[in-house]
Amino acid sequence: MTVHDFTSQSSLLNQFISELRDVSIQKDAMRFRRNIERVGEILSYECSKVLENTSQTITTPLGSKKMQLPINDIVICSILRAGLPLHQGVLNYFDQAENAFVSAYRHHINDGDEFEIVVNYMATPSLEGKTLVLVDPMLATGRTMKSVYEVLLQEGTPKNLHIISVLGSTEGVEYVQEHFPLHTHLWIAAVDNQLNSRGYIVPGLGDAGDLAYGTKRSN
Repeated sequence: MTVHDFTSQSSLLNQFISELRDVSIQKDAMRFRRNIERVGEILSYECSKVLENTSQTITTPLGSKKMQLPINDIVICSILRAGLPLHQGVLNYFDQAENAFVSAYRHHINDGDEFEIVVNYMATPSLEGKTLVLVDPMLATGRTMKSVYEVLLQEGTPKNLHIISVLGSTEGVEYVQEHFPLHTHLWIAAVDNQLNSRGYIVPGLGDAGDLAYGTKRSN
């Protein structure tokens, strides 16, 4: 796996990530969603640099021009519900992509620290031979991402695989490195070193789904 970690790079990503983390700013749900969307746009631009391209001739009002244009058959798949604003950011740039959605959540057994991943909904086109872009804002343990990918393989084997996340943990990054194909690319804006006992990123930013769409009943 190739990991593209932008944690230590100086760019606008740092501004958006700082606002996502800041307890005084993240209370504005609309701004929180938009910041996630903007991170998705930036990471999509970076991702586009490694996609397949072909030379095409474009006709202009005054002549013609050869340009390198992407030729990938892309499917963007987000993990509901927290993945929706990130999905929109990616779709803003890969606007001709097909789209897939998977519902997955952690079920904490007896409300303890141990949990299992429950996947109970999937809507996707065929993935056979396509470029799959998996998007989820938080890459904490990596187990949700792995479970979703395994379910998606029922719809075909992608030719290329990219993961786009806003914030991850060192443990989560190492987990997906171990469990995903070698040709996978991970694009991540920031990585923190710690997980707490319940598998949440520290210092992190909190629950991205709740901050974007409101609190939910615990599972």
